[in-house]
Parts: sequence; C-alpha cells; structure tokens
Amino acid sequence: MDSVALKRILTDYRRIAVVGLSAKEHRASHQVAQYLLAHGYEVIPVNPAYDEVLGLPCYPSLAAVPGPVEIVDLFQRSERVLPFVDDAIQIGARVVWMQLDVVHEEAAAKARAAGLEVVMDRCPKIEHARLLAG
Repeated sequence: MDSVALKRILTDYRRIAVVGLSAKEHRASHQVAQYLLAHGYEVIPVNPAYDEVLGLPCYPSLAAVPGPVEIVDLFQRSERVLPFVDDAIQIGARVVWMQLDVVHEEAAAKARAAGLEVVMDRCPKIEHARLLAG
C-alpha cells in the first residue's frame, strides 16, 4: 500500500479497535495505542484477558465492541489473523491493519473481497509519524 493510501486511511478513519492490546507498558501494542490516543484517535482495546486497558473498557472480542469500528489493528501472529479478519468483516469494519511482520495473504484476499482495505506488515504509529505528524 502506498503512502497516499496510508495517509488517507489515517486521516479518514479515527475509531480503531486494537486486537491484542496489552496492559503491559513495555509491549508494542500498548505503546502504539498510547500514541494513537495522544494523536486524537478513539482506541478500543480488544483482549479477553483484561477488563480495562489505558483507562478504557476492554472488550473480549470485536463482536462485543459497541458501535462501528473503522480500523481493526491486529497485534496477532500471522497464523492467528484469519478469525479476526472474519470478525472484522462481520462487524462492518472498513480497514484491517496487520502490524509489522504480520502477513497473511489469504486473510487479506478475504478482507478485500468483502470490501475492506488491507494494510499488512506496517505499524500505524510509524506511518502516522512519517506521514502526518511532521
């Protein structure tokens, strides 16, 4: 995905479910979510291990999130993303974003076929800093 498309996604969509968000401050998911919150995004923690992360209610699944989700940011290993992509399709998300080193072509093709945009092997924190924060 090129820089123009990434910039459009990060500008147009502001409600991001972070799947696998950890309450542990040293984890990348936690740092990315903090960055997104600091830059005006609405972050929705999704992790069945927690009731709250970053002072926000944490949901056990994407299906449990109230209201629409625009971006589903997946902090999951590549081999685990397909069910989350299915969930993203079910809830009507607009974008599936797979974090750095997360690539799953079958899941990406399925998401695209359902009308979702797909970002793979990229981090929204890095892309936002590169494209919008300068």
